[in-house]
Amino acid sequence: QVLLVESGGGLVQAGGSLRLSCAASVRTFSTKHMGWFRQAPGKEREFVAGISRSGISTYYADSVKGRFTISRDNGMNTVYLQMNSLKPEDTAVYYCAAGSFYSAADYYKPVAYDYWGQGTQVTVSS
Repeated sequence: QVLLVESGGGLVQAGGSLRLSCAASVRTFSTKHMGWFRQAPGKEREFVAGISRSGISTYYADSVKGRFTISRDNGMNTVYLQMNSLKPEDTAVYYCAAGSFYSAADYYKPVAYDYWGQGTQVTVSS
């Protein structure tokens, strides 16, 4: 069983920054691929960013490339999402997820992940 707890969400003005954290309560954290997803009201959950088990490979949605950075600290069992130049359209509940898949294509698919956090609200005002 993997417990994921997100933190760091809040209200920020457009152009501002936030750093989300996701702490995992599992000894095998370094064996899990990690991802960040978001879901806005009335919309489907969408991929934001993913990171490989070692942290060497990262993946981003086109909408956040150049603005968001995903990273992980396997010694701290934590994955981060640094969000800069935030826009009102980034407003959503942000979820972290953990999975044990084998294809890079699976980073983008919610169904590929086995464990999810409870989410943290990010609101960007214009």
